[in-house]
Amino acid sequence: MRDNQYQPYTHLRAAIDDGITCLDVSFYTSDLAVSVFCIDHERACLDISSADGQVSISSTGGGPVTRADIALARELAHGAARYLSECERLYAKRHLPPAARAEA
Repeated sequence: MRDNQYQPYTHLRAAIDDGITCLDVSFYTSDLAVSVFCIDHERACLDISSADGQVSISSTGGGPVTRADIALARELAHGAARYLSECERLYAKRHLPPAARAEA
């Protein structure tokens, strides 16, 4: 399929069940902004946003950075690296000549 057959969109779902709120935000677009900033010289914040929505990740309880926050930041970094690798692999495979694509 051609790239222009897929239109970007953002999916948001909110559910409340027995007093527990569950939010699900999915960005299906490459039109995202990713920023990192520091709050009060002790809190790091990762912000992923589009024109349609925003997700922010910050330190536990909005307080100073903890070891658990560092572990989460490492997990996010590893996940982002795996996402990059998979995108590059799939893009390269799709843009191989037809004969090479059949062998891949």
